[in-house]
Amino acid sequence: MECVNKWMLMIDAISRMHMCVTDLREIVFVIQSQSNSYHVRQAERRREDLLQQTQSLTQPPPLVLFLHSLTDNEGDWSILPLLPYFSLSFGKNSSWLVFLEEETKVKVTKLLQILRKFDRRKEWFLGKPLHDEESTIIHHYAFAENPSIFKYPDFSAAWALSFPLVDRLANKVKDDPLKSDFTIDLKHEVALYIWENGQGPRLTGVPELCTESEASQAAQHCATTLSNLSPLCGDPVKKEEIFVAVKTCKKFHNERVPVVKKTWERDASLLEYYSDHADPTIPTIDLGVPNTERGHCGKTFAIMKRYVSEAVPKTSWLLVVDDDTLISLPRLQMLLSCYDPSEPVCLGERYGYGLGQGGYSYITGGGGMVFSRTAVMKLLASGCKCYSDDAPDDMVLGMCFNALGLPVTHSPLFHQARPEDYSREFLNHQVPISFHKHWNIDPIAVFNRWLKDGLTSEIPQKFMKSTKEEL
Repeated sequence: MECVNKWMLMIDAISRMHMCVTDLREIVFVIQSQSNSYHVRQAERRREDLLQQTQSLTQPPPLVLFLHSLTDNEGDWSILPLLPYFSLSFGKNSSWLVFLEEETKVKVTKLLQILRKFDRRKEWFLGKPLHDEESTIIHHYAFAENPSIFKYPDFSAAWALSFPLVDRLANKVKDDPLKSDFTIDLKHEVALYIWENGQGPRLTGVPELCTESEASQAAQHCATTLSNLSPLCGDPVKKEEIFVAVKTCKKFHNERVPVVKKTWERDASLLEYYSDHADPTIPTIDLGVPNTERGHCGKTFAIMKRYVSEAVPKTSWLLVVDDDTLISLPRLQMLLSCYDPSEPVCLGERYGYGLGQGGYSYITGGGGMVFSRTAVMKLLASGCKCYSDDAPDDMVLGMCFNALGLPVTHSPLFHQARPEDYSREFLNHQVPISFHKHWNIDPIAVFNRWLKDGLTSEIPQKFMKSTKEEL
């Protein structure tokens, strides 16, 4: 009898091992890529690195997909609409769907070891957990009574879904099409969709999914790391190549404009303030568009027309910001070194409207909207225009670019809200470019803490040190 029991235990152990065994053929990697040429090159480097690592293994290589090339629907960066495609195409032969960003470096053998700990027949949602310390507008004030209770993944660390979960969610998407109007913070919204008001799985934290720099000592135990903290692809763009347009109005001349002048204006070579009132002491320029409370479409289109006219110096880049935007122009100069101004570039923090129903993406205005001259010229030549002066300028621009077939390009370094509105762990591995809103903060102190530094290659290291000490 004892031998029988031992035999049964051995069979059970072997069976449980078989449930968890994962080889590379069972993993589908999805790089959350973008169609801009710089981002395509970044994604190709990441795929090449993954495949090179697998050459030393005896297993066949995994499948590595680029998110931006899977369909013609530009809004599929929101991932959820693609779940039926993933289920139908890979559900029979795969166990894991692993998402990573272009800067996420993966140690393939270590990731395999981690995935083998989880029963692939069950529903799993794996990642590095983030949480809100206070309810925040970017998450629609979700879990207001206890924001820290809900965890969502840091996409920079990679995140994974088991295919039993993918298959069930795919059926949910088909039976109940996505109806949310706005996509603001995708990582939070994906986690909410999977959670299903408590009926679905919560995020399981995996300590080996990390956002440490790959060169740091702390990264030794990690299966994922970050290969780059602050993009720099050569010499920073000269400040004379960036024309800065600040949108303001008379009632904020004495409240918000002085903050700009005390913080980041000094780093601009070419900057103009546009208002509903010409004030020579600032100075501001009245473009003939009255101030509107709801949106500033008329003003923004007037700015773009002025930008391509002979009224201002010809530059490669246009930056449009609100008067309560805090921004680091030296860091923007570094970032723009990665982009080709001869391409139609529309860059900033990407939001989405009606993406599950054939909607469009747009760059949210408060964090700063960056346009190449080529993009502005194509936009104005198309005849696309505001349906009213007080229409939301960022959303109308998104509709225009979508109609032209020109994608908007996302950078997580631009922020529509204040530092307080983002997870500390999320900001801890960033070198941010902008924040927005002066509400309930000291904007000058926020600028000095988060955005003030010199234009040097030491920015990432200096920032990481000071941020970690303060946090």
